[in-house]
Amino acid sequence: MMAMQAGDIEGSGIGQIRTAPDLAPRQRRPMGEDPRRGQVLTTKVGLQMPAGMSFDDWEKAGRQLSGIVDSSSWWLGDWLVYGKDHYTDRYQRGIRAAGLQYQTLRNYAWVSRRFDFSRRRGALSFQHHAELASLPHDEQESWLDRAEQRKWTTKQLRSAIRAAREDEAQVRLPAEPTRRLEVPGSRLQWWHKAAEQAGVDFERWVLVTLDSAAKQALAELERLEELEHRDAAAEGAPPRAAEGEPEGIKGSWTPAGAGQRLAIEA
Repeated sequence: MMAMQAGDIEGSGIGQIRTAPDLAPRQRRPMGEDPRRGQVLTTKVGLQMPAGMSFDDWEKAGRQLSGIVDSSSWWLGDWLVYGKDHYTDRYQRGIRAAGLQYQTLRNYAWVSRRFDFSRRRGALSFQHHAELASLPHDEQESWLDRAEQRKWTTKQLRSAIRAAREDEAQVRLPAEPTRRLEVPGSRLQWWHKAAEQAGVDFERWVLVTLDSAAKQALAELERLEELEHRDAAAEGAPPRAAEGEPEGIKGSWTPAGAGQRLAIEA
């Protein structure tokens, strides 16, 4: 149970974090005994931890502090939403008086507006909700259900959303034709060794190597064509089209098979 004095919010008092349920009846304290002894005390500049604190009590205090940090995002967001709705001409003054950063508050307020109080999941953090704030209402509910049921962290939720988006994009892409290239086993072994030496995946090594070779070949072809055009212009003769290139098309041809995927059996 968390017990904090109102003065602590203003920075003038001391809050108390009770690390065990207060179920036993109150007993009279000996004269002069500190009523806060055995409790974690929150102050404006830090925590005061009791001597000899057990691990269980220390762990409970951490969970309570984490809950406060997460809840405060909702509190500040709701606070700004209320101010903007009720004091449109004065809420900026309230922000300045509180010494808070408007950009941070605006982010909190945006998430708070996207989730009505009744839709917020206590088992999930503010950051879980922030990950979903830009999605339509139905998608928000679906992802919140999954995150709550599977006890996802914020990072796991973000990864699941990214994977789902990639799957959707893959489904929308048209299937590319595949060609098969037969390569002798000895050459494959040679290529595998080169990929291992480079420290990259074999398939990626093949693609990068072929792309690099194609880039160099096309650059050389373009250089030769420029020299030929320059020589032809100097002689006053029309430049000859590249072999296999239709007249009137210069430097814009595409190698055969471009846009098709090459499958190499490894």
